[in-house]
Amino acid sequence: MAIDWSAGKGRLSAGGKSLEWAAFGPAPAGDAPVIVLLHEGLGCLALWRDFPQKLTAATGLPVFAFSRAGYGQSDPAALPRPLDYMTREAVDVLPDVLNAVDAKHYVLMGHSDGATIAAIYAGSVEDFRVRGIVLMAPHFFTEAMGLASIAEAKEAFASTDMREKMGKYHADPEATFRGWNDAWLDPGFKAWNVAEVIDYLRIPTLAIQGVQDQYGTKAQIDEVETRSYAPVDVVMLDECRHAPQFDQPQAVLDAVAEFTARLQRIEAELVEIR
Repeated sequence: MAIDWSAGKGRLSAGGKSLEWAAFGPAPAGDAPVIVLLHEGLGCLALWRDFPQKLTAATGLPVFAFSRAGYGQSDPAALPRPLDYMTREAVDVLPDVLNAVDAKHYVLMGHSDGATIAAIYAGSVEDFRVRGIVLMAPHFFTEAMGLASIAEAKEAFASTDMREKMGKYHADPEATFRGWNDAWLDPGFKAWNVAEVIDYLRIPTLAIQGVQDQYGTKAQIDEVETRSYAPVDVVMLDECRHAPQFDQPQAVLDAVAEFTARLQRIEAELVEIR
């Protein structure tokens, strides 16, 4: 069943779970795409803060955000998470979310785990509604420095007030943290690699990463540039760590606004040609 955009927020069913969602900006109409935000490994709907409002103001487009199962106030996820949990989210859950939004066109915009899920969806699922993807700090394979930072996060969760801080946003911060951290630190995860999905991308990509990203190097972005058959725009931001939308918000907003405007120009030209 399609969501009621005018309600502004609510719950939808996807992958057999009840997920919280919120809508920002104008209701979907015509050929204008809806930007669907996919959060990071410890993120959720609330942790986008005011970014969705700024994004709809910058682009003029509808923006939709939700919390995946195990995050925010959505239903819990079964633990331990399988090591291919990002692929499962892309293939088994995201189609239900997009069907519930029920828009004509989409741009998937993900951060970290969410960026990977967006790329997997675009490279694995034939969905002509998706016209472009925005990948902020994506990861397609593990790197030693990223795994070291995730191990440091485990120590921080055990020894600082990180659990209490996460409890402000997640119904079960312990399960949320373990679901992400245990998967990444599983010995079997070192071999995780989903870069082959890039070979199947047939829509434009905007890739954004901070130069000082503590979880991944530019090698992740280089993989997209090298392997994608479709156009790839790259924005590397200095004085920026793993969250470009917060460390360099204006640069991100400007890049996404230009990218989505170009997609809409291309769409208009295609319609005219037909």
